[in-house]
Amino acid sequence: MPTRAGVVRAAEKIAALLPQTPLLPLELPGGALVWCKAESLQPVGAFKIRGAWHRLSDLTDEERQRGIVAVSSGNHAQGVAWAARRLGIAARIVMPNDAPAVKLEATRALGAEIVLYDRPGGEDRDEVALRLTAQSGATLVHAYGDPWVIEGQGSCGVELAAQMECLSGGTPTRVVTPCGGGGLAAGLALALPNAEIVPVEPEGWDDVARSLESGTIQRVSAGAPPTACDALQTPATFPINFAVMMSRGLKGISVTEAEVRAAQALAFARLRLVIEPGGAAGLAAVLAGKVPTDGRTAIVLSGGNVDPAAFAAMIAQT
Repeated sequence: MPTRAGVVRAAEKIAALLPQTPLLPLELPGGALVWCKAESLQPVGAFKIRGAWHRLSDLTDEERQRGIVAVSSGNHAQGVAWAARRLGIAARIVMPNDAPAVKLEATRALGAEIVLYDRPGGEDRDEVALRLTAQSGATLVHAYGDPWVIEGQGSCGVELAAQMECLSGGTPTRVVTPCGGGGLAAGLALALPNAEIVPVEPEGWDDVARSLESGTIQRVSAGAPPTACDALQTPATFPINFAVMMSRGLKGISVTEAEVRAAQALAFARLRLVIEPGGAAGLAAVLAGKVPTDGRTAIVLSGGNVDPAAFAAMIAQT
């Protein structure tokens, strides 16, 4: 199981490797002040580099020689590919055939081999990944269901707490975060035991919220609506993530596609940041009035890997 000590160790490793991402003040319409952690400015455009580095840098020499297999819609793929290239590890990454082209191209450019699976057709990415690891003996680096990955994502919370202490006079009372499988939400829950952690998902893909409410892991329904939040299209959380989130009493909420677009537009206008739809889910929830603010509420802007044409069209229509 992941631990807070593991989160602190991961934060030390990340601090020795990468500069901190900015924590930016944002005044919302109506005057409320929130603090935005710009993880979109990581070298791979998303927070996923944290968990990938913590996991891969802890592999033994023998494990590194056998390579790794990962599953991802794009951001974890780039984080793993970046870490694998730096460490000299062969990486094969299972990605959906409908992943944004910008994410597929960036992952290939980092030297990883991509294995496509049919997400619209219902193919199970985890089954594909397990077949690959069984064939090669490679280590599976799951996008969220992995203790090292959870601890690595939690390093974001360690940074955030120190920045908030300096800029706002205290650690965050609440952190609102986009949520797919729950890797980041679980990591933040470990990193910030005194803060409320609010996971946010797209409407129809709110399996984590339903799981936390019911007390048992729920899956996304077969008829889930299309969403621009490709980074948050996970079929279900894993027991390891669920256990951490339940132990902290997390409660999730969902946002609409229109609310996500409004958040993207606001981040671009006020912060000059390009945020992908999934990365803007937390801000969408706050902007829509679904989460209260108190001056020390923080929002994770988790990724910025968006198709340029799609982003430009969205801004023009918002």
